[in-house]
Amino acid sequence: MSGMRAPLALLLLASCADEAPVDPLTVAERWIDTEFQPSTLTRAQQLEEMRWFIQAAEPLRGQRIRVVSETIDTHSYEAATLARAFSEMTGIELTHDLIQEGDVIEKLQSQMQSGRNLYDAYVNDSDLIGTHYRYGQVVPISDFMEGEGADVTLPTLDVDDFIGKTFCTGPDGKLYQLPDQQFANLYWFRHDWFSRPELQKRFEEKYGYPLGVPVNWSAYEDIADFFTNEVREIDGERVWGHMDYGKKDPSLGWRFTDAWLSMAGVGDAGIPNGNPVDEWGIRVEGCAPVGASVARGGAVNSPAAVYSLRKYRDWLKGYAPPEAAAMTFSEAGPVPGQGRIAQQVFWYTAFTRALTDPALPVMAEDGTPRWRMAPSPHGPYWSEGMKLGYQDCGSWTFLTSTPLERRKAAWLYAQFTVCKTVSLKKFFEGLTPIRESDLADEAVTAAAPKLGGLVEFYRSPARVAWTPTGTNVPDYPKLAQLWWKNVSAAVTGEKSAQEAMDALASDIDDILARLERAGMKRCTPKLNPEESAEAWLARPGSPKPKLDDEKPRGETVPYEDLIEAWREGRVR
Repeated sequence: MSGMRAPLALLLLASCADEAPVDPLTVAERWIDTEFQPSTLTRAQQLEEMRWFIQAAEPLRGQRIRVVSETIDTHSYEAATLARAFSEMTGIELTHDLIQEGDVIEKLQSQMQSGRNLYDAYVNDSDLIGTHYRYGQVVPISDFMEGEGADVTLPTLDVDDFIGKTFCTGPDGKLYQLPDQQFANLYWFRHDWFSRPELQKRFEEKYGYPLGVPVNWSAYEDIADFFTNEVREIDGERVWGHMDYGKKDPSLGWRFTDAWLSMAGVGDAGIPNGNPVDEWGIRVEGCAPVGASVARGGAVNSPAAVYSLRKYRDWLKGYAPPEAAAMTFSEAGPVPGQGRIAQQVFWYTAFTRALTDPALPVMAEDGTPRWRMAPSPHGPYWSEGMKLGYQDCGSWTFLTSTPLERRKAAWLYAQFTVCKTVSLKKFFEGLTPIRESDLADEAVTAAAPKLGGLVEFYRSPARVAWTPTGTNVPDYPKLAQLWWKNVSAAVTGEKSAQEAMDALASDIDDILARLERAGMKRCTPKLNPEESAEAWLARPGSPKPKLDDEKPRGETVPYEDLIEAWREGRVR
């Protein structure tokens, strides 16, 4: 997600005129032995991969390239360590910039619009797959690997090993981006508090069912109320039953576009994104977006979407610390680690590393977390077969405006950052898994007890219901900015939840209409004519009519039963 700019010095191949040149393979052996452990490869296999990189890069020695990514632990490791190793072995002079996620999108958009080569590669969320596919300014990687980039494509890349491969694939079946890091949005809770017999007894006496991992939003709300208003203090500290953020900021948009509506049950069934209405509430016919408003068959201002906004706002105001409403994503992220939060419905696993700091009160003396992560609970409009949560899949992206030789050099570096020689070590640095082979490794199994359920989730069959923004969104940069500006009006009380979602739906339809008039290379939006909301709500599927009861009985499941189901290959 977001982060502050951290300029890096140009990383050059170190040499001195009066010294004999160092054999690149000797350099590779040093990196393998001192840095790139553990690995799913043997040392001999690692050395063979590095030998290939050295040989493939020979015609490009001395080439200078620039790449960019957002600032998270994984990319910080790449920029500080992998970039240096790559330059030392290949002689390609590399700058890996770290900037805020919004700035990455802005730079990408500027290069697409101007044709001026600002960066030779971007680590850009797969949320833009619909944009990249429609505008035709991103090089399909599958074409590049077989064509102009065949001579610089790693034979052991093993594309099928990437768990995010489908997220980076367009409607035409082509791979447009290469996964570099991946993290999910899950439910977080204090397992130690939930396990206290006296709290379990008090909760069941009040609500009539056991305290456990909430399956639905009703249970989440009851638990939030319980810790905030009934328990109030634990071990002498004021505690809260919920954590979130609400500042008018681009990150407030992610709070909704990262599958909040689908968690409530806004869209249709269908993995990965709902068909024909997706998790943004956009209806697509064929591959053409036809509307976001209920009047055009979308669901952005449907009863389920309005419910999702209302619950977000009510929980923020009623159960979170007062300061949360003025926080951004990055400011709110570390707060559960301070030890005053009982649960968080919308928690990114990118914070796993930060919340496993041994100095934090949420960590036990034996190095295991007192907290756990579990599947997100769902709202009353959700049904089996629907997407249940979000995964961020930051992926290497190459634009057609980048000169071929620079693109080749950047492609080599991109592959280096995800190759099997380094990918398992990179997992332990950032905890953002990308390969099935890494997840299956014994080293990951050994680390699992200290990662609070991260490994169990990624090994589970439930993982497939957590997906990024899909191909329905035709222009992510233009449409994403509409969300935080409209949602914030409901947070501040300037508008009701219905008024805010009505305005958002209208704004999205306006952008779709502009794209329709301008045309796109593929799958241009084609708006449906407006009909009455009643007509659409009477039809099967999304948009769905308002439920008579939006708070059914709460349902929970014991965490240990859930983990055991995952280990046995069951969703629940």
